[in-house]
Amino acid sequence: MPTRTASLALAAALAAAAPVLAQTMPTIADIEYAQVDGEPLLLDLYLPDNVRGAPLLVWIHGGAWQRGSKRDMPLGALVERGFAIASVEFRQANVAPFPAQMHDIKAAIRYLRARAAEHGYDATRIGVLGASSGGHLAALVGTTNGHPELEGNLGDYRDQSSAVQAIVSYFGASNLTTILAQSTPFGLRIREPALATLLGAPPDQVPEAAALASPVHHVGAGDPPLLLLHGDQDPQMPINQSHELEGAYRKAGLDARLVVVHGAAHGGAAFFDPERLADVVAFLNEHLRGS
Repeated sequence: MPTRTASLALAAALAAAAPVLAQTMPTIADIEYAQVDGEPLLLDLYLPDNVRGAPLLVWIHGGAWQRGSKRDMPLGALVERGFAIASVEFRQANVAPFPAQMHDIKAAIRYLRARAAEHGYDATRIGVLGASSGGHLAALVGTTNGHPELEGNLGDYRDQSSAVQAIVSYFGASNLTTILAQSTPFGLRIREPALATLLGAPPDQVPEAAALASPVHHVGAGDPPLLLLHGDQDPQMPINQSHELEGAYRKAGLDARLVVVHGAAHGGAAFFDPERLADVVAFLNEHLRGS
């Protein structure tokens, strides 16, 4: 269990990481996409005014894999630009350890693909986006299509694909086998208890689980294009995590771009300003709209 000091440090860091943006209300809230042991798993759907044929984005919130909410969706500006967004609830690691989070998110994508005609968006090409621990999960979703240990069997649409066609990771982890060695003392106070909760033990005690949970260990032919955004002053998520994933993509001959947000720490409005928004929109238009 994390110490009280570590818990306070984590809470303060998470508060600092929250983007300073106006809250966008979902068009349809609390849609049940699956159940686990009789408990519903929910998502919120944000739809643009002209939804017919809009590309679909799946948002995965951060919170050290054990906090946060699907209501923490900072991409309202993308809805205004014609994207539909589903913000997904998933089991937190202090409720169910990895890979429960992957089973849930992949079930949500299958549901969203199956129900596209009902809501009007285009689910033939889907982007997955996330911040911090959500960025890690987004990258893992994108690099593990069809993985037998990570797909799970939740939901009513197991005949549907959970594949995505673009990934955007905001200051996310990518290699849980190296992250602690790269971390500052401040980062260690946050990462060590969070990873032990996610994996059930520190990464060095469960190396196979740590590798399974690391996107860099899954990169291979056919993985979707990747956009990474990371602050060069991030005190808790080493920027080397994004460098590692970009490097693995380039080694495999895949499409990857890392945007270094100079002077930025772990989250905040700098990641959602007009310049960064333009980067994300251009990437999504290219890979989801073909423009």
